Amino acid sequence: MKKVNYLNNKDLLLEIHRSKNTYSSYTKPEYHRYDLILPNIDKINIRTVAEAKRVRAKRLAQEAFEVAKAENAKVKLAEFEIDYKNIEKTDLVFRIMTYDHIPDAPGRKKSIKNPADAKEKVNFPAFQHWKFNDKDELVCVGKSHWTGAMKSGKFCKDHGQITDKLARMFIKLCERYATRGNVRGYTYNDDMKGQAILQLTQIGLQFDESKSDNPFAYFTAAVTNSFVRVINIEKKMQNIRDDILEMNGMSPSYTRMVNAEYDAALKREGQSET
Repeated sequence: MKKVNYLNNKDLLLEIHRSKNTYSSYTKPEYHRYDLILPNIDKINIRTVAEAKRVRAKRLAQEAFEVAKAENAKVKLAEFEIDYKNIEKTDLVFRIMTYDHIPDAPGRKKSIKNPADAKEKVNFPAFQHWKFNDKDELVCVGKSHWTGAMKSGKFCKDHGQITDKLARMFIKLCERYATRGNVRGYTYNDDMKGQAILQLTQIGLQFDESKSDNPFAYFTAAVTNSFVRVINIEKKMQNIRDDILEMNGMSPSYTRMVNAEYDAALKREGQSET
């Protein structure tokens, strides 16, 4: 098993993409790669086509550079630059964020605030991949939460899984967070790590690439919330235990006694000043 030593947005985005592909179906394997994300198909126009060409040209140049660099060649990225005007329109793939292919789920939510609320619940924002054919017509070449052909296939949300590398990334992120000075001293540190890992497995793929390219910040916020939630629950339970001990004439926890002494000291200082 290959260890994950360093976490960065580039690798996280790649593993998120690979994980989502296991829940998706494409007419050709290469169509899983998209050049531009758009909110709906009506946004595909001359301007967005040109933007997609620039993105594709930059990506192809970067990939060629990395291949040459891996061969220990002394090369520069500028040597692999591609004129976006040379990119064919029919080579472009657009990711359209849509729930059109997701079955309706009447009554799932009382108030409908967005299209997703009226559809079956899925583990990440649904999308379709579209491209131009030789007749300059837009055709659907991929769907998330789908198995089989685009027209004769069916909706399915349980056939995929996150990649092993993304799972290791989740574990590494939680382990590193658990070593922070503000949390590493707690006796229930392992419980906090376990809760954080569970949280990431549940919401990890909900990261929306159309809104951000910084999954590291998204995951870190989720881990922070998980750690804080466990700390608050443990503190609440500790207060209940201390209350029961005091009610039965027994000494409470050391933390309760220290806090009581500190409060008493503050009260005495306040009285002396007055």
